[in-house]
Amino acid sequence: MDEIRKRQCARLSELFQELSKGNKFYGRKFDRKLFEQPMDDLTGVLSSLPFTSKQELVDDQLAHPPYGTNLTYPLETYNRFSQTSATTGTPLRWLDTPRSWEWMVDNWRVVFEAAGVGPGDRVYFAFSFGPFIGFWLAFEAAAKMGCLSLPGGGLASAARLRAMLDNAATVLCCTPTYALRLAEAAREERIDLSGSRVRVIIVAGEPGGSVPATRARIESLWPGARVFDHHGMTEVGPVTFECPRRTGWLHVIESAYVAEVIDPETAEPSEPGQSGELVLTTLGRLGSPAIRYRTGDLVRREPPGQCACGRYDMALEGGILARLDDMITIRGVNVYPSAVEEVVRGINGVAEYRVEVSKRRTMDELRIQIEPASGCEDAPGLARRLETALAAAFMLRVPVTLADAGSLPRFEMKARRWTWAEDS
Repeated sequence: MDEIRKRQCARLSELFQELSKGNKFYGRKFDRKLFEQPMDDLTGVLSSLPFTSKQELVDDQLAHPPYGTNLTYPLETYNRFSQTSATTGTPLRWLDTPRSWEWMVDNWRVVFEAAGVGPGDRVYFAFSFGPFIGFWLAFEAAAKMGCLSLPGGGLASAARLRAMLDNAATVLCCTPTYALRLAEAAREERIDLSGSRVRVIIVAGEPGGSVPATRARIESLWPGARVFDHHGMTEVGPVTFECPRRTGWLHVIESAYVAEVIDPETAEPSEPGQSGELVLTTLGRLGSPAIRYRTGDLVRREPPGQCACGRYDMALEGGILARLDDMITIRGVNVYPSAVEEVVRGINGVAEYRVEVSKRRTMDELRIQIEPASGCEDAPGLARRLETALAAAFMLRVPVTLADAGSLPRFEMKARRWTWAEDS
C-alpha cells in the first residue's frame, strides 16, 4: 500500500507541474498555490481541492466551443478525439495527446492481463468504431500485446458470429447486452456456440457484467467462456478490471488513478463497506485531466488490504452497483435499472425487455414489457413469474405485458431499455 501511495504522490506532483503551465480550466478552478503543495500527504492534498463535475465540463465546452479549456497544451499537440455517448445530456468532447493516449492504452493492457489475455489470443471486437473511446483503446492495447485483433464493425450479428468462428476467436469484447444478442442470433442462424473457442468475454459500457443474473445468463449461452467485467469513462479512461480470483469484484487501477468513495449527499468520505460515489483523479492523462471527478457511479469499497489475487488495488464489491442519476422513486421505493436487470435476467425465458416509467395522479409508475425467448411454451406464465419476482424484490406491483417476437429493439452499444411516457 505504501508503494502505491508513493507512486501516486509522484505522479500527482508531475500532473500539477504540467497544469501550472497553461491549463486554463484548472487554473481558474484552483488557487495556484495548490499546484505547489508538497506531496507527502496525498489525502490532505486532495481534500483541499474542490470536486470536478460533469456539468462543469459541459458548461466550459459550451462557453468555449468546441473543446473547452481543459487543455494543458496548445491545440496542435492533440491528435485523438473522443466523445461521450450523451445518454444523460449534452455530449462531452475530449482531446488527447499521444502521451495521454498511450497511458490509457497501458491501462487497457492491465485489464487484458488480469483476464488472462496475452500473445497468441485472437480478440474479436463486436462493435462499430465511432467516437466512443473504450474499444479504440482496447483494440490498440490488444494489438500491442501481440494478440490478433479482429474488428467487427459494419457487420450484422450473424456475420460477426461467423467471423468469430472462422477466425477461431478466443476473446470477445462487447457490451453485456450484445453478448446476449449474439447468442440469440446464433440460435436464429442455427450456429452452435459450443463449437466456439471463445473462453473470455470482456464486457463494458453497462453494469450488466457485475449483475450476477446477467453474467450467469451470458456464461450459460457461451459454453466454456468466463465473463470479465470492466468499466471506464470518456472523461477518465479505463478505470477498473475484474479480480481474477473473486467474481464480481472490480479493482481500480491505482497505479493510474487516485480513487475516493464519498457520500453522495454530504461529500464526506464513505466508510469501507458502505456504498458511495466513486471519485477519480487521473494521474497520467496530463493533456486533459480530471481531478477529483465525481463519476456518478455508486460503489462499495472493501477495507484496504491484500486481495486473494495478491493485489492491493482498491476493491469494489459488486462492481458498479448503479448510476446515481439513473435512480427513480416508485411509490417511495428507490429503484435502479441494474436492480431491475438482476430480477429480469434471473427469470429464464426472457429474450428482451423494455421498461416504461409513467406518471399517474402525480406518482411515478413502472411497467415492463417482455419478449419471450423462442421456444417458450407458456408466455403468460412467464409474465406472471416475473411479476411475482419483481414484487418480492421491490415490494411493488409492477405490471408485466408480452411483446411479439422480434418487436423489441436490440442494442449493439449501451442498451436504452428505459422509456418515459407522458402523464396519464
